Amino acid sequence: MGKILGNEARVKIMRLFLLNRGKVFTNKDVAKRSRVTSPIVRREMRLLASVGFIKKRSANTSDWCYNSAFQYGEEFKNLLLNSDTLNRQSILNNFKKVGRIKLFVVSGIFIKNDDSRVDLLIVGDNMKKSPIEKGIRKLEAEIGMELVYAVFNTKEFLYRLNMYDKLVRDIIDYPHEVLLESKELSTQSLKKS
Repeated sequence: MGKILGNEARVKIMRLFLLNRGKVFTNKDVAKRSRVTSPIVRREMRLLASVGFIKKRSANTSDWCYNSAFQYGEEFKNLLLNSDTLNRQSILNNFKKVGRIKLFVVSGIFIKNDDSRVDLLIVGDNMKKSPIEKGIRKLEAEIGMELVYAVFNTKEFLYRLNMYDKLVRDIIDYPHEVLLESKELSTQSLKKS
């Protein structure tokens, strides 16, 4: 997508504004959320403002928002949000060094289901919080929005599942896609529980 639109930074910034149409961002916010350096953000913001994709909230501020009057808004929304830009392996690659993952489920934004309670479910053992958060932030930058996620160790997940915990049941019983699963945590056997 970055090759078509000029670069990856532009794609990340455009997704950020498209997914957060009613929100206002400063250049600093955009740099943090999209994980793009400040000089590149300033350059891309000037370009996007010059074509009318974004606009300043008011003349005297440095706050930017999506320009709802942008002529090609729906076309870019379809191109940038409705395309499958992240494949299974690229999502999993963000979590290589987090510990022993036994179940990795995507839902919500990844399967284009706005009714999902979470976007990611990660279950495993000996998992490290910092690498998980780093992987989440990297995905958020790629996608352009904050993710809702749940992380459980295997014992806690199985306990919650057997107690019919609403969050866990909502994830397993409703539309989702399993990217990785161990035999111990096969979602087919979990649904029968």
